[in-house]
Amino acid sequence: MATTTNTPRRFIKLAEVKILTTLSTSEIYRRIAADTFPAQVTLGPKSVAWVESEILEWCDALAAQREVA
Repeated sequence: MATTTNTPRRFIKLAEVKILTTLSTSEIYRRIAADTFPAQVTLGPKSVAWVESEILEWCDALAAQREVA
C-alpha cells in the first residue's frame, strides 16, 4: 500500500475539476490523453474522480509558468 501523508486525500468529481480549472470536459480528456493533465482514479465500474491535490498542483504549476515568463 502507498505511504500516507499528513494531508487527507480528497477525491473530486468532474464538475468540481471543471470549476477549479475552467476547462471543458472534452479539453480535460484531451489533456489527459496528451499526458499533460492528471488522470482520473477509478472508484468503481461506473465511477471516476480526481485527486484534488493533483488538480491544485496542476493549477499552481500553470501559474508558476506565468510568473517565470
